[in-house]
Amino acid sequence: MTVTTVRNGVRCIEDVPLADIAARFGTPCYVYSRAALEAAYAGYRDTLAARGLLDRSLICFAAKANSNLAILNLFARLGAGFDIVSGGELARVLAAGGDPKKVVFSGVGKSPAEMRAALEAGIHCFNVESANELDRLNTVAGELGLKAPVSLRVNPNVDPKTHPYISTGLKSAKFGVAFDQAFDLYQRAASLPNLAVKGIDCHIGSQLLDPLPARDAADKVLGLVDRLAAAGIVLEHIDVGGGMGITYRADEPAPAAADYLAPLLDRLKGRKEKLIFEPGRSLVGNAGLLLTRVEMLKPGEEKHFAIVDAAMNDLMRPALYDAWHEIVKVGAGDMKSPEGVTATKATESRAWEVVGPICESGDFLGHDRELALAEGDLLAILSAGAYGMAMASNYNTRPRAAEIMVDGAAIHLIRRRETVAELFATEALLP
Repeated sequence: MTVTTVRNGVRCIEDVPLADIAARFGTPCYVYSRAALEAAYAGYRDTLAARGLLDRSLICFAAKANSNLAILNLFARLGAGFDIVSGGELARVLAAGGDPKKVVFSGVGKSPAEMRAALEAGIHCFNVESANELDRLNTVAGELGLKAPVSLRVNPNVDPKTHPYISTGLKSAKFGVAFDQAFDLYQRAASLPNLAVKGIDCHIGSQLLDPLPARDAADKVLGLVDRLAAAGIVLEHIDVGGGMGITYRADEPAPAAADYLAPLLDRLKGRKEKLIFEPGRSLVGNAGLLLTRVEMLKPGEEKHFAIVDAAMNDLMRPALYDAWHEIVKVGAGDMKSPEGVTATKATESRAWEVVGPICESGDFLGHDRELALAEGDLLAILSAGAYGMAMASNYNTRPRAAEIMVDGAAIHLIRRRETVAELFATEALLP
């Protein structure tokens, strides 16, 4: 939430007024802070370094949170690996300069083509999530004359105390291998000729604010690791997943990386295995925002609507999860409206439904937001760096937004806005 600062009444990201970005690139657009991205990564790196664990740890950014090439490239430069869930994400990571030897491949439905691409690239490990996947991967690796490095994603049935849609470690989840079946499945994996058993993986969910469920899951995993070692299956790494939450609102304080990792690292103290972490949201969420402009104000008898030019196709989280994002006015410097928009005087502060122009009742970005608004005002929707642009769509034939990276006083366009013509360029009329 703190990625912006207010200087002389003008809201900025690093040294750049947001109004200047809107004037240059239009709205809606995503804006990221390079300094915030680097600081978030440093939180993990420095915590591990302070405990003498950095040399045998791998921080794998979960690419699904934000897969823009510039962001992937930045993390690769910092030394990060990557957690991927598709062949497309593998291609992005490689295009961004990521090291395939630092890539772990998660996901419940890996296709033979995706497996083949990952094997040929030489990734670090496959996080296998079912018995059938083991068999498929064994077959694909055999066809290539290779041995596939594998770990099992073990489902510890620990409640992560988060939204049901982003809870992944319970018995009811589609993810992972049931804990009570994992030992037998490891024995099976060890017997298959084209697999090399390397580690174990556990990821119980996302937006975790309490570190204790992750610690409890690790306790169960470590017990299984030791049982496997006694049976002659010695693992090289322990992947503890990711999931650390961020602050979306003032009454939802999130832990710092050092505090969140402390109970987990205490449990791992003295272990010889390599440690893998898969942070996503906590590296990018509060490093980005969605910049949007008020198109129309529509006061009503029961609700007052502020219709902005961003919508659920740009930021799906509110409609999908009923997620909260802080919405703030950009400031006095934004009042020059674009051509065709007639500015109005600001209303007195009132509760607004901040909604987009999409033809869906569920198209909202915020409920009951107390704001003094005028048509033409710029708004910043904060904490939008994770699962914002990554989940964007072209619903209602809306081009996806531009993406901007701010680096001090420098502004970099890292994705240009799509054009309408591009949206149907791959389609064809009937003969």
